[in-house]
Amino acid sequence: MGDLEKEVALHHEQTPKDVASSSSTSLPELSWTDAEETAIRRKIDWHCVPIVTLLYMLCFLDRVNIGNARIQGLATDLHLEGTQFNWALSIFYIIYLLFEVPSNVLLKALGPRFYLPLLVCGFGLVSLCTAFVTNFGGLMGARAVLGVFEGGAMPGMAFFLSTFYKREELLFRIGIYVSAASIAGAFGGLLATGLSRIPEWGVAGHTIHTWKNIFFFEGLITILIGLAAPVWMPTDPRTAWFLNEREKSIAAERLVREHRTDPAQKVEWRHVKLAVMNVHNYTCGIGFFLINITVQGLSVFLPTILKDLGWQNTKAQLYSVPPYVCACLVAIAVAYGSDKSRQRGIWLAAFSVLALIGFAILRWVSQPNVRYMAVFFVTVGAFPGGPGFLSWAINNSAGPAVRAVTSGYVVTLGTIGGIVATWTYVPSDAPKYHTGHTINLGGQIGVVCLSIFGILYCAWENRARAAGKRDHRLEGLTEEEQEHLGNRHPRFHLWT
Repeated sequence: MGDLEKEVALHHEQTPKDVASSSSTSLPELSWTDAEETAIRRKIDWHCVPIVTLLYMLCFLDRVNIGNARIQGLATDLHLEGTQFNWALSIFYIIYLLFEVPSNVLLKALGPRFYLPLLVCGFGLVSLCTAFVTNFGGLMGARAVLGVFEGGAMPGMAFFLSTFYKREELLFRIGIYVSAASIAGAFGGLLATGLSRIPEWGVAGHTIHTWKNIFFFEGLITILIGLAAPVWMPTDPRTAWFLNEREKSIAAERLVREHRTDPAQKVEWRHVKLAVMNVHNYTCGIGFFLINITVQGLSVFLPTILKDLGWQNTKAQLYSVPPYVCACLVAIAVAYGSDKSRQRGIWLAAFSVLALIGFAILRWVSQPNVRYMAVFFVTVGAFPGGPGFLSWAINNSAGPAVRAVTSGYVVTLGTIGGIVATWTYVPSDAPKYHTGHTINLGGQIGVVCLSIFGILYCAWENRARAAGKRDHRLEGLTEEEQEHLGNRHPRFHLWT
């Protein structure tokens, strides 16, 4: 490996267009201008980011619409008692986390163009069928099957984007698509208000009304969009239908040169080991876990929390919209700033402090208007955390196969936070929800600490590699074996 290539691998400062990779799949004779690369990236942006954002918005909408349905009569009609509603939420996340990593491995084998839309159609159909459940058992079954299809959606979409973008380009795009969760929260409240007012319809014994309209029509919309998605979605840079042959070569080669590996590599046991044994992945996974306690909890319980502030049904639905809109805008801005600064941890720590302040207000202040202001602090501070931790983990993983496992693995750890979230706000704690707010306050303190630890660990490891203290990992290895070191390679630079 030449000195110039080492500098590119270490710092990622120079443009990779004129640097030959040691990978056998690289095309050292291929070169291109910055203008060409920018034009190709914009084409990829247009054909990948909007469709993924739309699909994830539908994913999140079908996941959290149960919270909107609850205050429109679901709990009453299904005769839910005590913590049965919480159990219906928990079973979803339990099944969800079991399918995340297997789904990403399957995605790597089958390709995203048809597999991701298949998942979308699946959870859309389950949402539609939820309109016909009549008891607690039926609701539990529907939520469990929903977890099967949704389990692969978020990590799958993150991996899909990572196959098109370089490390410094990734978080902004993931930030946009994960911000769809905020859009779903805002849009979901408005949509639920409108759908719940549709007059009762259907046949005798199977009438659709109020909360059932929410599930039925949101599920139907999801299915239709899922069926149409493959028309627009590409599979990978080498086969992207919207690029010409030269553009395909450049789009693929720029990633080969950055990651020094073949984008088409299959997932093997060594890739799983690299992902699971990576200390930084645990930092990101636990951080994602703590963030998810807040994000998933608010997504389901916010209408109920607002209702218990004294605002009934429709007003509570509508008051849930503004915090989500602000969270969406801030999450995208944070992702953009983080990519431009090539830093992750400092952004995560700073905004988690804002969420921490919000939960402190919710825990100890009683005035409804002040508590509503605190909801803005919480959503704006917490919602950027999910894409931040996920992108941080993917950025510090080398090779598409390792990134596929990493994205599924980190999101799996994060999903456990969703299970905890379903028990943070229980009926016995209403209307102040002191226990729930205290749990989330502690979680945000943990996020700040983990973010700082991640910064210090990655900076320490980078200094060790720059000083040659990790060069022993190369001893006795062939060039191919050195490439297999992935993120453990002494010349692989970690993002802080």
